[in-house]
Amino acid sequence: MAKPLDLAQRGHVVHGRRNLIINGAMQVAQRGTSQAGITGASDYYTCDRYEFAGVIGSTVFTVSQSTDAPDGFSNSFKVDVTTAGSPGTVDDYCQIIQRIEGQNLQQLGFGSSSAQPLTLSFWVKSNKIGAASVELQQKDNSDKQVTPSYTINAANTWEHKVINIPADTSGLINNDNGTGLWVLFWLNSGTNLNSGTNRTTWTAENNADRNASNLGIGGSTDDEFYITGVQLEVGETATPFEHRSYAEELALCQRYYQLNSPGTGVSYTTTDLTVAFPAIVPFRTAPAASDMTIINGTNAAVDPGVSLRNITAVPSLPLAGDVNGVLANLTVSTTTNGKTHSVFGGVIGIDVDL
Repeated sequence: MAKPLDLAQRGHVVHGRRNLIINGAMQVAQRGTSQAGITGASDYYTCDRYEFAGVIGSTVFTVSQSTDAPDGFSNSFKVDVTTAGSPGTVDDYCQIIQRIEGQNLQQLGFGSSSAQPLTLSFWVKSNKIGAASVELQQKDNSDKQVTPSYTINAANTWEHKVINIPADTSGLINNDNGTGLWVLFWLNSGTNLNSGTNRTTWTAENNADRNASNLGIGGSTDDEFYITGVQLEVGETATPFEHRSYAEELALCQRYYQLNSPGTGVSYTTTDLTVAFPAIVPFRTAPAASDMTIINGTNAAVDPGVSLRNITAVPSLPLAGDVNGVLANLTVSTTTNGKTHSVFGGVIGIDVDL
């Protein structure tokens, strides 16, 4: 018989979203749907809000937004091993991470007598069977951690997992736009990160406990790992996954990463423009020039004579702006000083993720 919702969960159902994870169904992939050749690197590659770290010796990974998913879902985050290897050092690591803003976690009440427990649930599939680790870290509290395990029972089969996370009356999550919690799914690591014990209560950071149940993805080109339906909610019971519309999920993701809206500006030399880009939704924090990357600069700007110009660089020059938009300096193919230009939308990626 299903356990009834506790009071904390009832409050969430009535008063707001249950799922503290963004893009839990892996619907949104603004940066692209596949990235091959990942070795010794960590970045946001495909599904929004999920960083993949593939630092396992010479192992080479491809990550993708997959259409292989359990009933009720259309997508998953897939990790595929294309060149097998093993940890090159005792500190190597392979993990999928989502970082949650502290101000989105204040309902947990960590650090008070009314601190709330959490429940993490997700769907997982892999050719590997056996125990694996997840980890939550309080980033404002000296990386205090809880590192429970779960078990993949059948190979190449979608399975639903539920993990209870205890409340922490001595915890600390700041009410700001920085990282409050890390939620990590471990795939592999060196011995310095897996020689300890899985911890089911909040304890001081101990690297050996982080991946104590090591699934070991990476030793064979047959190795694959899929995950979707990730939900983190207040309370001790996993409720049905909170499906959100694509439009709503996209807007939540755009707080952290967005492709530019159309912009207008003026050339101040024969190769440079200053262009204003309004934010599609407010950014998490004001972007810097280093947060902007050209996605496709070919024929990306047009002048009043309807001459198309290529955008070739985002120089590290003064850039004004705030969470509502940016005034960016762009380098373009030869134009005329003092001309007004329009820049098409979707040609520059603006990344202010955690």
